[in-house]
Amino acid sequence: MNQLLRAVALRADCEAFAVLFKHFAPRVKSYLMRGNGGEGLAEGVAEELTQDTMVMVWRKAAQFDPQQAGLATWIFAIARNLRVDHLRSRRVPTIDGDDEVEALEVPDQAPALDEQLRLGRRELGVREALRRLSTEQAQVLRLSFYEELPHVGIARELDIPLGTVKSRLRLAVMHLRQILSTLEP
Repeated sequence: MNQLLRAVALRADCEAFAVLFKHFAPRVKSYLMRGNGGEGLAEGVAEELTQDTMVMVWRKAAQFDPQQAGLATWIFAIARNLRVDHLRSRRVPTIDGDDEVEALEVPDQAPALDEQLRLGRRELGVREALRRLSTEQAQVLRLSFYEELPHVGIARELDIPLGTVKSRLRLAVMHLRQILSTLEP
């Protein structure tokens, strides 16, 4: 997925963006409709903010830094910020004659800095652990978890038996657990 965003950033590649859009837009819309803490949005608003999110991805593709965050994290952060802005705009302070201005505060839903740091370290640990896996194991993990292909689809794409896909996934997860346990303090 990072290569697709890079193609958008470097060449304004519409086909690459279409693939990103097809993958992320439904997930972003679902995220916006679910919301955090009961702040889910109506379908129409979620659809509009999803479009705005993907437009921002197109416009800011060159600003993405894979060293700072994963692509999905970056895209969902854009969506979250747009949702917060939308919720704030709905809660505009009103003035009724001599009444005081009542401003409803939208609580900051971003994780605390220490939590962000912990999550960043965990993400780096996972990336390092993935690099230590065999090519075959990393490949089935990527297809299963990042590309969200079903096991049958992975077997078809790699032209290997379904049982081999399942074995490689099981072994990959076991190896990841072992590697991550040695990386964590």
